[in-house]
Amino acid sequence: MSGKILIITGDCAEDYEVKVPQQSLQMLGYHVDVTAPNKKTGDMLQLVVHDFTTLDTYIELTGHRIPVDISVDEVNPDDYAGLVVPGGRAPEYIRMYDNTIKLVQGFFKAGKPVAVICHGLQLLAAAKVLEGYSVTSYPACASECRLAGADWQPEPVIIDKNLVTAQAWPNHPAWLRAFVELLGAKIRI
Repeated sequence: MSGKILIITGDCAEDYEVKVPQQSLQMLGYHVDVTAPNKKTGDMLQLVVHDFTTLDTYIELTGHRIPVDISVDEVNPDDYAGLVVPGGRAPEYIRMYDNTIKLVQGFFKAGKPVAVICHGLQLLAAAKVLEGYSVTSYPACASECRLAGADWQPEPVIIDKNLVTAQAWPNHPAWLRAFVELLGAKIRI
């Protein structure tokens, strides 16, 4: 099995949901590639940080800029052990690209471990891979998950077959631990 992990995202992805998994997986020895539709290798992505104030919803602040390591059209799912789909606003538009949908479907067809957080479930719903799965997500995405055939539950983290889902970045420790275990590794204290 490959020691490579793919993160598929885009501009305005949640900074914490890209950088924390990327660096955590690198710390464990995985090679992590970032890809995004409509971007070439070396293009930069603008990440954002969502924060809560006194509004009924979150506000968006500028986050890190990170490079795309490989274009979506160059990705072969066979080269990767697993897939990470961060949230933020990126999933709402990267789901519009056929090559992105096919890439996600390729990981599911192969039964590879997939870790999805927050609004990332919007991409899986569009890829029509959620039928029969129990999932969680940012609560605003619950309807989309249910319409896509998933059993959405208000849990922090859910593991079902090859898929681990989480509501938001505060769930990183349990979400990433479950993903690493799906990859076949064990974390010892």
